[in-house]
Amino acid sequence: MKSTIYDVAKAAGVSIATVSKVVNQTGNISEKTRKRVLRIMEELQYQPSVVASALTGKKTSTFGLLLSNIANPFFAEAARFLEDEARAAGYSIVMCSTDNEDERSVNYLSLLQRKQVDGMIIACHFTDWSLLHPYLATETPVILFSKDVPSLNVHTVTVDDHQGGYQAIEYLIAKGHRQIGIVAETGPSGEHRIRGGQQAMKEAGISWRSEWITNVQSSIQDGYNGARHMLEHSERPSAIFACNDMLAVGVLQAAQDLGLQVPDDLSIIGFDDTLLSQIVQPRLTTISQPISDMAHHTIQLLLRHANTPDISKQKVIFQPKLMEGRSTQSVTPASNMD
Repeated sequence: MKSTIYDVAKAAGVSIATVSKVVNQTGNISEKTRKRVLRIMEELQYQPSVVASALTGKKTSTFGLLLSNIANPFFAEAARFLEDEARAAGYSIVMCSTDNEDERSVNYLSLLQRKQVDGMIIACHFTDWSLLHPYLATETPVILFSKDVPSLNVHTVTVDDHQGGYQAIEYLIAKGHRQIGIVAETGPSGEHRIRGGQQAMKEAGISWRSEWITNVQSSIQDGYNGARHMLEHSERPSAIFACNDMLAVGVLQAAQDLGLQVPDDLSIIGFDDTLLSQIVQPRLTTISQPISDMAHHTIQLLLRHANTPDISKQKVIFQPKLMEGRSTQSVTPASNMD
């Protein structure tokens, strides 16, 4: 049976208030008494309630993290870096995987609020972003991670998705491609990346085709399905920009199932530069996000907010970088006309 504060107080021969003072490091307690209480706590394997500490006005030294899907290597890597940064600052992280379901996300937000976390990091997608408004109105700081939702007055740490999409398409155009498809994940990041890609095409005098731009969810299977829709027709793109690495792997699998060689028959470029992009064959050309830098800045922003609650909302935008792999190649304009 789990030990309680009453058990510790009885075994140590002190009051419950004394045990509470030892746990919260408050009050004037002798070193002898403090050591005795700590020894009894260890013997009884007593774990103080984090929520109880929160109710006394103490920090819980925990942050909440809502992820779209922990199976996505981008979010797995982000969670690792965020946890490392938090731990270095003396904090722990409670992680929740939402599958981008609004109801599930709100339930987790309510749970984290009840646990009195010292800050919340939102790295998932909402169909209705207004659901965040009640949580933004509290004193608990909230940070959007790898998301930029201009309609929300909230701290934001993200990459320049528009620039990343622009870089991806600009690179393909420089390789001679003029028939370019885009497979994007549903949500603000995908929207920004599509618009960046469309701007690059417009500046190059290339008309994008609506049937070659598709919005899907973010799994490998979704990338596969989105790519097959484009590639099964006789007139198909010579290159596809997939707006995350998981989608890019799905595009790669679709091409292989249709007997297309990558990059000879189809060039593919991804986004994120996760471990996944490095282990597939051929290695993906991809747009890199500085995940570790983004994680560091996110935790530091939460810590600054704890010391300065009225800090103005910050929007920190990191620049993406193209990482060249072997999934793209140049084509001759004669074989790749509009």
